[in-house]
Amino acid sequence: MAEAVLGVDLGTTATKVIAVDRTAQALFSAEHGYPLHTTPAGEATHDPLQVLDAALQALREVAAWCASSDVQVVALSLTGAMHTLLAVDAAGKPLTGSLSWADNRATEQTALLRGTPEGAELHRITGTPIHPFAPLSKLAWFTRHEPELARTARWCGLKDFIALRLTGRLATEHSSASGTGLMDIHRLAWHPGSLAFAGVTAAQLPDLLAPTDALPLTADVPGLPAGLPVVMGGGDGPLANLGVGAVTPGVAALSLGTSGALRVVRDRPGVDDRGRVFCYAIAEGLWVLGGAVSNGGVVAQWAADTFTTDVGTLLAEAAEVPTGANGLLALPYLLAERAPWWDPDPRATLLGLRREHTRADITRALVEGVGQQLALVLDAVRSTGARVDSIRVTGGAFRSTLWATVLASALGMELELADDSEGSGVGAALLAWRSLGVLPSLTAAADLVVPTATIKPDPDAVTHYARSRPLVERAYLALRELSGALSAP
Repeated sequence: MAEAVLGVDLGTTATKVIAVDRTAQALFSAEHGYPLHTTPAGEATHDPLQVLDAALQALREVAAWCASSDVQVVALSLTGAMHTLLAVDAAGKPLTGSLSWADNRATEQTALLRGTPEGAELHRITGTPIHPFAPLSKLAWFTRHEPELARTARWCGLKDFIALRLTGRLATEHSSASGTGLMDIHRLAWHPGSLAFAGVTAAQLPDLLAPTDALPLTADVPGLPAGLPVVMGGGDGPLANLGVGAVTPGVAALSLGTSGALRVVRDRPGVDDRGRVFCYAIAEGLWVLGGAVSNGGVVAQWAADTFTTDVGTLLAEAAEVPTGANGLLALPYLLAERAPWWDPDPRATLLGLRREHTRADITRALVEGVGQQLALVLDAVRSTGARVDSIRVTGGAFRSTLWATVLASALGMELELADDSEGSGVGAALLAWRSLGVLPSLTAAADLVVPTATIKPDPDAVTHYARSRPLVERAYLALRELSGALSAP
């Protein structure tokens, strides 16, 4: 009988469960969605019970397919969006919604640390940038606004809540915990300084386990036997590297959808002196160093909506515009920006705009702006001494020739296109195969996932982007004060 593990990927808009065999091949998947509740006050939350229902429904469907296909399920493994936070009572009942990474209420608490020696030290110790997305800041917000809840509740991530309902134990793992701003990445333990700032105790947080640790399934899930190993798993970003085989030194992973991220694996924790990158755990002594950008494919969608056309048509027009967008330079911060600035305030800006510029010029400038932002992340990663010899890329944006060529040229490297149809779910499944002893090491995943194509940079564009990149940082620094004034009430 064939065997499979089920990777459970708890995303921002849906949960996908995927059956993966020993060779990292996806056999079958099911996906169920749920809303992200947002308000003008900066809230961005999920109903954790809706997410649980979606996960259980997808698990039942994939388990049923496995049974009908004579495939034995030998384990589950969990992954999900990082930086989530919710409160539960002693019985595990949710007391709040699950705050997503996009929840932006904790700006005041972030401002207390941002740019201070204390903030820089917390970033160095925890690997998590000082930003409203971090549970560190979110907990400090609750301590200020709901002190009784902050003091008495237990706190966890959304993935931890799902694990609790599947296994009966409130636990997390080093990978997800390394994105909270609460764990010392050098000691793999909750950090007293972070807990003091957040206003909580270690006893209020989940138990810390290794990503490859497993707990027995206690929930009644039709088609899955009681006691089935539930592997703790990890954060979606680190496991995305695993899922595309970017788990050896010098091989980076770059994903570009609505937003984007660039991460490279290394064998020790640490961040750069300027605090521009994050450092999150995968497992077994492997760490990802990198940064996420808030603005990726969203800039082209915004342009298409603004100019009342479709994205494909607009990108085709922009592809005819020469490198440099006829003198336009874009800071594409439609959704503020994360790496390398970690700044919740900046506004998108077009420099050099004149009457003769067209929608194609503007779109080209925005795409180039995203490329330059990711190149700044790459520069920050390399400043730590980390090698980046090759980059494996995933995401729907790379179906566009313009996006593909601009990114390759801005980064100054050939890009290896990887199959990203199942994303972090495959990484979670590979972690389970490692936990079961089938995969000899996590780095063996590099031999299982083979890129499907190579994207080559344009040599002239490489030179242009390298020459103009310092202007992006200068423009950001010059406009930061103005952006803050525009954001003021």
